Amino acid sequence: MTRPSDGRTVIEARRLGCMIGRKPILRDVSFQIRQGQYVSIVGPNGAGKTTLLKCLDRIVVGQISGELDIDGRSWDAWRQSDLAKRMALVPQADSRAMPFSVEQFLLMSRYPHLSPFATVRSSDRQAVREAMAAADALEFAGRRMDTLSSGERQRIYIAAALAQGATIWLLDEPTTFLDYRHQDEILALVASANRRLGVTVVAVTHDLNHAVLESDRILALCDGALVFDGEPAEVMKPDVLRCIYGASPMLVAHPRTGMPMIVPRGVSEVSEEPPR
Repeated sequence: MTRPSDGRTVIEARRLGCMIGRKPILRDVSFQIRQGQYVSIVGPNGAGKTTLLKCLDRIVVGQISGELDIDGRSWDAWRQSDLAKRMALVPQADSRAMPFSVEQFLLMSRYPHLSPFATVRSSDRQAVREAMAAADALEFAGRRMDTLSSGERQRIYIAAALAQGATIWLLDEPTTFLDYRHQDEILALVASANRRLGVTVVAVTHDLNHAVLESDRILALCDGALVFDGEPAEVMKPDVLRCIYGASPMLVAHPRTGMPMIVPRGVSEVSEEPPR
């Protein structure tokens, strides 16, 4: 599903590497992402997907090698507050409690637009209200963050990215911990921001079916290396999936799009497969 793009490269990695302690997490990763694209990062557990997001947002703890440009400027030339005006990290809706009201939490997301020790302005409150309205979250304004369900909290994290005013969203498995309805709602919010607002989306996900239906491009990591960079239809092939995951899942055509989709095998069928 290719969306309009102005063709401008907003993220470019060249032979990007990351070492944490003595362990290499990323190795020689190179790619480009254009403004307005929806890019999904997939791969097995431990492949380096979340570390890559943290490198992009400059919050990784480790030794970085190679080159990384954001909007044509070197990764290390950005002030963090300026980078936050361009890029927002949307975390998982885990169970960590935050003793703030939703409105207080969202006002904190306005920090890139405030000078040190500045008081919150009416324009900041207006931005927060508009973000809550866009995320259909106005009803939660007075609630404490630690009283929200995972689905409600994830909706607030999306509102925070909107209030922050960032045009690049980095999402780390945004539907983890969510039931089917809340997954659908969160993914619809992200897709809407991408289509209507032109937000560039870079999302780590284990939901390969959704990734190929929604994304313009798929990046796949395995053992810290980029092993696939291409169109969604091309990743849904047995030999490509085996290269990424070490397994060839069962594929069927989507009833509306015709795109190959992964369906579960029966337990007995899996157990009857010969060892590889």
